[in-house]
Amino acid sequence: MSNTIRSEDIPSSPDFRHLSTIADIAVDLRYAGPDNFVGRDLYSPLDCAWLHRDAAAAIERVVAYLAQRAPGHKVLLLDALRPHRVQEQLWDALAGTDLQMYLAPPERGSIHSFGMAVDITILDPSGAELDMGTGFDDMTELSHPALEARHLASGELTSAQVANRQLLRDAMFQAGFVGINSEWWHFDCGDRVLVRRDFTRVL
Repeated sequence: MSNTIRSEDIPSSPDFRHLSTIADIAVDLRYAGPDNFVGRDLYSPLDCAWLHRDAAAAIERVVAYLAQRAPGHKVLLLDALRPHRVQEQLWDALAGTDLQMYLAPPERGSIHSFGMAVDITILDPSGAELDMGTGFDDMTELSHPALEARHLASGELTSAQVANRQLLRDAMFQAGFVGINSEWWHFDCGDRVLVRRDFTRVL
């Protein structure tokens, strides 16, 4: 494993920023409570409300984009830094199931463990989550951006739901994030190959 830092040492590192330093965002880290597909808090006692400073700056560009294009809307961060030890817990929790396809195997590691990926959605002006057609961590094909055209044609997704996902993608892509084919909520900050090679993994 390349450069590493313990999660407990993150506060003293200049490479990371706490989510509380990013203005005009909402935070609800789903793995810090029971509202996730494992059904339990995976983060306590660790503080996982951190991102690498590059990703934090990119989120600020997302905030600025939404302020201009969709006034009153704000981003809701559902997951940010996920220490490698938690990624291992998730992997083990899904052992022997088809759902493991949704996780990076521990030997390769998640981009979340570098503080360079986010799970994210958008809140409307009333503070409600935009309807994306599925909830966060809905591990079905309905969550796959790559299949949206098919689901739209079949009526499983509405044009409004797809438009909401597109607003999120537009905001994220212009800030330098890259999406994946299987989860509408997940975005990597930049090239994951370069992240794994050049950035520090949080244990």
